[in-house]
Amino acid sequence: MPEPALPKTTDLRETLPPPTPVVSLRPIALPAPGRGEDLKVRVTAPASGDGLPVLVFSHGFGGSMNEYAPLVDFWAASGFVVVQPTHLDSRTLGVPPEDPRTPHIWRHRIEDLVRVLDGLPALEAAVPGLAGRLDHGRIAVAGHSWGAQSASALLGARVLDAEGVPGEDMTDSRVSAGVLLALTGLGDSLTPFAAENFPFMKPSFENMRTRALVVAGDNDQSFLSTRGPDWFTDPYTYSPAPKSLLTLSGAEHSLGGIYGQESTSTTDENPSRVALLQRLTTAFLRDALIPGDSGWPAAAAALEEGRDPLGKLQSK
Repeated sequence: MPEPALPKTTDLRETLPPPTPVVSLRPIALPAPGRGEDLKVRVTAPASGDGLPVLVFSHGFGGSMNEYAPLVDFWAASGFVVVQPTHLDSRTLGVPPEDPRTPHIWRHRIEDLVRVLDGLPALEAAVPGLAGRLDHGRIAVAGHSWGAQSASALLGARVLDAEGVPGEDMTDSRVSAGVLLALTGLGDSLTPFAAENFPFMKPSFENMRTRALVVAGDNDQSFLSTRGPDWFTDPYTYSPAPKSLLTLSGAEHSLGGIYGQESTSTTDENPSRVALLQRLTTAFLRDALIPGDSGWPAAAAALEEGRDPLGKLQSK
């Protein structure tokens, strides 16, 4: 069966401003005492403009700052300064399983995101031509898979201990919104492998109060859960408003190819699906961080009007 096409009644590109040229610099090192090595990040930013909002993006398991170009480049071309840290689980670092940091990498990941927020002045100064152009009062976080779990902690999600008691609240008041791509659900359906190897995968979304867009693929069957693709809708179902859920039709965990062109990690390549995701997430972020922007209601209406939409959107 052929993949559904983008909605035909309204062009989602009409809901966003024209793209602008971008610049990118990597690696930039942030000192990270107690981490074992400095935190390396990539900054991608519009080549012009002032008062730019900031988006911190957390990669999935084994990834790095070098991935997710289809989203990162689009967000930057739409007016955001995107900062991508490389976490300790990255294949580019080769931290072995027996490393004493390994059991705590989930927490190091969250600390990496906080360290980026703390280090924004240094990052701004490190990129030629960027100094003085960031708006440090308009910040969002985003992430894919494990990266979405890391980002969700700054929005208010917490990890339950063995007795079901919520752990430390790591909500960051500097963050105004989040985009959570393929975020895993509740921990009551973990497979034995997941329960043994990833004990931190027991989230509570009860206090995830910061505004967020959750994105799930309706064909994303995880080996970490005994449930079906609906597992990835838990962050929307069990968190308080305001939240939106974008369910992508036919999408697996790579959501159509967000890792990058010709990535071997992509199992469901679909450029149209990625294009829809680019535009919907950008419209959401602009609505959350740019006062007076009207792209999100228009983008949502465009999706609802489509005769053969690639996905559905719901909000609360």
